[in-house]
Amino acid sequence: MTVEAPPQDYRERLLPGPSLFLALLLLIPAVALVMTPISPQLAIPTGVAMYVLIAGSFLVLSPSLYVRDGRLTAGRAEIPVDQLGEVELLGSDALRRAIGPGTDARSYLLVRGWIHRGVRIENIDPVDPAPQWVLTSRHPEQLALAIEAAKRA
Repeated sequence: MTVEAPPQDYRERLLPGPSLFLALLLLIPAVALVMTPISPQLAIPTGVAMYVLIAGSFLVLSPSLYVRDGRLTAGRAEIPVDQLGEVELLGSDALRRAIGPGTDARSYLLVRGWIHRGVRIENIDPVDPAPQWVLTSRHPEQLALAIEAAKRA
């Protein structure tokens, strides 16, 4: 007799990649250049402060995806997994089509421009006006497996 392990919860934070934080470093000399005529002593510290403020905002405001306790949570939205239909994996081109022109405006989107893959999930809840959820994810296969496992549990 084999005992099946309980499905694992899924959690993913949609943080920007390191390249965005490297590009943000350009804020330091840009702000310092603007501040130099005003106060040369405060130019560099103000640039560093702006970098920390903006990079910190990206970190703090990054949404999360969760699958736990029979619910899918994407950002501030939440839905029971038994109200979800088919899960479709989206590569970069399919994701672009899924959020581009011709998409149903009622769809729930949690999309971050620095993530180029995701999932489209059919919403079968008759009361919910959103026909589908489109979510970006760095691990769309794991997200889809977690949703399917939660449906079976």
